[in-house]
Amino acid sequence: LGIENPEEHALRVLLAGKLIELMGKLELTQVEAAKRMGISQPEVSRLKGAKLSHFSVERLLGFFNHLDQSVRISISPAKGRKPATTTVG
Repeated sequence: LGIENPEEHALRVLLAGKLIELMGKLELTQVEAAKRMGISQPEVSRLKGAKLSHFSVERLLGFFNHLDQSVRISISPAKGRKPATTTVG
Protein backbone atom coordinates (compact mmCIF):
# COMPACT_ATOMS: atom_id res chain seq x y z
CA LEU A 1 0.00 0.00 0.00
CA GLY A 2 3.01 2.29 0.23
CA ILE A 3 2.34 3.17 3.88
CA GLU A 4 5.56 4.14 5.62
CA ASN A 5 4.72 2.57 9.00
CA PRO A 6 1.77 0.19 8.51
CA GLU A 7 1.53 -0.84 12.18
CA GLU A 8 1.27 2.76 13.35
CA HIS A 9 -1.20 3.57 10.58
CA ALA A 10 -3.36 0.61 11.61
CA LEU A 11 -3.34 1.85 15.20
CA ARG A 12 -4.34 5.36 14.09
CA VAL A 13 -7.21 3.85 12.08
CA LEU A 14 -8.40 1.86 15.12
CA LEU A 15 -8.20 4.90 17.40
CA ALA A 16 -9.99 7.13 14.88
CA GLY A 17 -12.75 4.53 14.57
CA LYS A 18 -13.21 4.48 18.34
CA LEU A 19 -13.29 8.29 18.41
CA ILE A 20 -15.93 8.40 15.69
CA GLU A 21 -17.95 5.77 17.56
CA LEU A 22 -17.67 7.82 20.77
CA MET A 23 -18.71 11.05 19.04
CA GLY A 24 -21.80 9.23 17.79
CA LYS A 25 -22.56 7.81 21.22
CA LEU A 26 -22.24 11.30 22.72
CA GLU A 27 -24.38 12.67 19.86
CA LEU A 28 -21.83 15.39 19.11
CA THR A 29 -21.94 17.42 15.94
CA GLN A 30 -18.59 18.03 14.25
CA VAL A 31 -18.59 21.58 15.64
CA GLU A 32 -19.30 20.36 19.19
CA ALA A 33 -16.68 17.61 18.94
CA ALA A 34 -14.12 20.08 17.59
CA LYS A 35 -14.73 22.49 20.45
CA ARG A 36 -14.37 19.76 23.08
CA MET A 37 -11.24 18.29 21.47
CA GLY A 38 -9.61 21.69 20.93
CA ILE A 39 -9.39 21.38 17.15
CA SER A 40 -11.19 22.88 14.15
CA GLN A 41 -14.30 21.43 12.53
CA PRO A 42 -12.38 20.69 9.32
CA GLU A 43 -9.96 18.59 11.39
CA VAL A 44 -12.91 16.58 12.76
CA SER A 45 -14.07 16.13 9.18
CA ARG A 46 -10.61 14.83 8.19
CA LEU A 47 -10.69 12.48 11.18
CA LYS A 48 -14.11 11.16 10.18
CA GLY A 49 -12.93 10.80 6.58
CA ALA A 50 -9.95 8.68 7.73
CA LYS A 51 -7.45 11.27 6.49
CA LEU A 52 -5.15 10.59 9.40
CA SER A 53 -1.72 11.78 8.24
CA HIS A 54 -1.99 14.92 10.44
CA PHE A 55 -2.88 12.93 13.56
CA SER A 56 -0.25 11.18 15.68
CA VAL A 57 -1.19 8.31 17.96
CA GLU A 58 -0.48 10.57 20.94
CA ARG A 59 -2.76 13.29 19.61
CA LEU A 60 -5.59 10.83 18.97
CA LEU A 61 -5.22 9.44 22.49
CA GLY A 62 -5.42 12.97 23.87
CA PHE A 63 -8.76 13.49 22.12
CA PHE A 64 -10.25 10.73 24.28
CA ASN A 65 -9.24 12.68 27.39
CA HIS A 66 -10.86 15.82 25.97
CA LEU A 67 -14.04 13.78 25.58
CA ASP A 68 -13.87 12.73 29.27
CA GLN A 69 -12.56 9.24 28.57
CA SER A 70 -9.71 7.57 30.42
CA VAL A 71 -7.10 5.78 28.32
CA ARG A 72 -5.36 2.67 29.63
CA ILE A 73 -2.42 1.03 27.85
CA SER A 74 -1.60 -2.54 28.81
CA ILE A 75 1.52 -4.42 27.75
CA SER A 76 1.88 -8.19 28.12
CA PRO A 77 3.96 -10.95 26.57
CA ALA A 78 2.62 -12.72 23.48
CA LYS A 79 1.16 -16.13 24.29
CA GLY A 80 2.60 -19.27 22.78
CA ARG A 81 3.67 -19.06 19.18
CA LYS A 82 1.20 -16.35 18.21
CA PRO A 83 2.83 -13.10 17.04
CA ALA A 84 2.56 -10.04 19.28
CA THR A 85 -0.32 -7.72 18.37
CA THR A 86 -1.68 -4.27 19.11
CA THR A 87 -5.37 -4.00 19.93
CA VAL A 88 -7.71 -1.20 20.88
CA GLY A 89 -10.80 -2.07 22.85
